[in-house]
Amino acid sequence: MNNNNNKVQDVMTKNVATVSPNQTVQEAAQIMSQKNIGALPVVENGQVKGMITDRDITLRTSAQGKDPASTPVSEIMTNRVVTGTPNMSVQEAASVMAQHQIRRLPIVENNQIQGIVALGDIATNSASDQAAGQALTNISEPSQPQG
Repeated sequence: MNNNNNKVQDVMTKNVATVSPNQTVQEAAQIMSQKNIGALPVVENGQVKGMITDRDITLRTSAQGKDPASTPVSEIMTNRVVTGTPNMSVQEAASVMAQHQIRRLPIVENNQIQGIVALGDIATNSASDQAAGQALTNISEPSQPQG
């Protein structure tokens, strides 16, 4: 059986947990905790406006002494989000993720969020084990210090 034709829509998570830009960092953290996930797309009217990760919360809120109960997600989220489409191949998605050093790719169609694909979703798709492995290797390697 040849799985090279698998599309992102076949492996993505469709019921995506999201947070809105004006919700607080504390609310985002609570959603992450409830869903046992480390990242949330920031969505407004179905459109992906950003991404927020547990690392963003640590580095941009806690480490800077900001109050998570009053800091809006929009203040600490990553604004420029790389997205994919439901009909792109799983291989293409793995390549995009490796290229941009990301572990999760929001899937968008007609400017509306349709799902999210994680490296784990790609890794379980046998045809792309190699691509996922390569992406994971590239993303997991610490960057070399400049100097």
